[in-house]
Amino acid sequence: MFRQLVKMAEESVPKKPRLGSPQIGTHNGHFHADEALAVYLLRLLPAYSHSPLIRTRDPALLATCHTVVDVGGEYDAPRNRYDHHQRTFNTTFPGFATKLSSAGLVYMHFGKSIIAQHAALPEEHDNVSLLYKKLYADFVEAIDANDNGISVFDSAEIEKAGIQKKFRDGGVTITSVVNDMNRPSTEEEEKLDEDGLFENASRFIGSVFLRKLKAATGSWLPARETVRKAYESRHAVDPSGKIMVLPTAGIPWKEHLYNFENEAATGDDAEKVYYVLYAEGPAKDAKWRIQAVSVNEGSFESRRPLPEKWRGVRDADLDGVIAAEGGQPAVPEGTVFVHASGFIGGHRTREGAYAMAVRALQ
Repeated sequence: MFRQLVKMAEESVPKKPRLGSPQIGTHNGHFHADEALAVYLLRLLPAYSHSPLIRTRDPALLATCHTVVDVGGEYDAPRNRYDHHQRTFNTTFPGFATKLSSAGLVYMHFGKSIIAQHAALPEEHDNVSLLYKKLYADFVEAIDANDNGISVFDSAEIEKAGIQKKFRDGGVTITSVVNDMNRPSTEEEEKLDEDGLFENASRFIGSVFLRKLKAATGSWLPARETVRKAYESRHAVDPSGKIMVLPTAGIPWKEHLYNFENEAATGDDAEKVYYVLYAEGPAKDAKWRIQAVSVNEGSFESRRPLPEKWRGVRDADLDGVIAAEGGQPAVPEGTVFVHASGFIGGHRTREGAYAMAVRALQ
């Protein structure tokens, strides 16, 4: 997996510096995820795509660099200086509270250009602004927080509540993997010097950013309009407005749905969707799913799970359970399953899935 990520990154960023390209400077010694990402982000831009890198703490050498990140004690964007270690530094990304690292600084100043180039859109396009905020929230902010020693939860409040971790998760974070890359782990890496290990780490974390960017532009952004249309037309599906229909599976709908609900918030439950229906695939005879919307984006608790008597039952047995309940509308035969937790179920037809949703609302 790692080799695939590195290969993908190598194809995106030329390895050989070109004479006259602006030189990038960062510190030598132990490297971290923030400057590794900052250097990669710069090299995604045409002006820096062939830029050589010098890793040093020597002020005289850093002074010869066009752009310096994570070292030098200066944040001065007009002079291309992007350090965050000054006592007086407290800059944050617009609309966020986390203090920036060198990754966040470079992303704040160059992120829109990177996204616009990738999406083939003008920088001032609304979609670029949407993606700019999303990529920061989904990826870069966590790098900033880690480098600045900011926890995702207030440790004092966690201790007060008596909450303990069930397992150690540090070994599976991006930042911990980059930290491990300071030490060679293969025969090939044994041949690399410190700068070579840094370049590997930069390509690695950069490739993860690229995956996030490609997913956001290729899947998340197109889904926004699909979900908007489904949300706005939900009352035509069912007068309650609690059932929303999507054309097929695989559409990343949750974040968009919560956003549209928040925009339409009236202070009560009126705008909230309880069930989302979608076909399992593009074929005309594809089965349909009914999925209960969770309380919030990060929750496993459903706003209204499918009825308890249906849970963990399948096929003809489920048909029988629903038929025995009576009630309207009648659910046609062809149910497939309902998960034991009640968060999702299936029917062979759209009409059947819709009838299940209406019955579940009752």
